[in-house]
Amino acid sequence: MSEELRVTATPEGLLFTVHVQPRASRSEICGAKEGELRLRLTSPPVEDAANKQCVELIAKTLGVAKSKVSIKSGAKSRHKVVKVEGVDHDALLSLLKIQ
Repeated sequence: MSEELRVTATPEGLLFTVHVQPRASRSEICGAKEGELRLRLTSPPVEDAANKQCVELIAKTLGVAKSKVSIKSGAKSRHKVVKVEGVDHDALLSLLKIQ
């Protein structure tokens, strides 16, 4: 799945959409599809567990602190808008292994 991830640069950081599949057998980044970053997470979508794991997985992959990654909208949805601070556009795509 090597489709282009839609990323918006703002003064606060980079914004992109994430599609989350909770209760997967393992946590992983599956690439981009239809402009969204696809994530599989082992956490269930209750008590913010999947949101926390989403932030942790993106932060770990990009090598930034968890405080630099936040969910801007869609906390109760599978489709979330995520903001990342301290990473430029090319580094984001490179670290997420998306062309």
